[in-house]
Amino acid sequence: MAQLATSGTTVTLRVHRFSPKPARERDRARGGSPFARKSSPFGDAASRPVRRPRGRQWTQDYTLDVRGDETILDCLLTVKRTIDPTLMFRYSCGHGMCGSDAAAVNGTPTLLCKAKITDWAQQPPSVDDEGFRRTGDGDAPRMQTGEDGTQPGGLGIIELAPLPGFPVERDLIADIDTMLEQIKRLKPYLIADGTLATTEDGGVDVLPFLQTPEQLAKYEVLTTCITCGACEGACPVYAGGEAFVGPAALINQARFVNDSRDEATYERLEAIDTADGIQACQSVRACSRECPVGIDVGEEIWQLIAQVKEREA
Repeated sequence: MAQLATSGTTVTLRVHRFSPKPARERDRARGGSPFARKSSPFGDAASRPVRRPRGRQWTQDYTLDVRGDETILDCLLTVKRTIDPTLMFRYSCGHGMCGSDAAAVNGTPTLLCKAKITDWAQQPPSVDDEGFRRTGDGDAPRMQTGEDGTQPGGLGIIELAPLPGFPVERDLIADIDTMLEQIKRLKPYLIADGTLATTEDGGVDVLPFLQTPEQLAKYEVLTTCITCGACEGACPVYAGGEAFVGPAALINQARFVNDSRDEATYERLEAIDTADGIQACQSVRACSRECPVGIDVGEEIWQLIAQVKEREA
């Protein structure tokens, strides 16, 4: 177990690590398993077999001194700089705006830069002298204390793993290319006829392009999506895009369906009304619980389902 010299409050990061094996020449030539699915209504990129890299998997603990206001990303950066430079994870802005550092914290998809260690540290249950877990002490687990009355584990343990539902590239880095390709296939841009309204003197008449406050608010609700993949990691149906396009792609599509300026609503609803699209959603709404920017993903997808049904009527 890697550890810093401890002098204050400590936390243990239990990281699920993965180191891939180099791809063999025959695997490169055939591009994946010959038994993998070869076609998808969401295009060639989505139809590529989901790569499940082979390699070494293990769990590694890092114990370090912390302050109560630090985030898990802060702790990982400390590990990277002072303990183990081989530890791999992804981040960019560090402020919850880019979504690049999504991972599973204690099994829950979230952003590492927004996860406070005091909110996520878990205390292991206490055990008796014979090694059995104590019962009847309430719901909150307790830590064993040393002879000096201190708690060796400090704040406790935080378990870290890559984002569920995606192939792992290395350690905490998940390959989200399939999600991004599915979003691209559903045309994530405004579609209009391109005709400019003009005034009598030949200038551009902006009035037809303006939105009411209500129309703007409806559109802006989904512009806060940062495409982090947390909703897909929480979805029990999504599994790398093989059977379900995923909530991230559907939310991106809903963004333009809700835009009063977009003129391709029918085509957008048609594109997602497939076995791998809206029909695969089971309305579990687990995606709503984990959204780091507070979008009610499940409700928005339900609204899409209602619009698809109205189109069919």
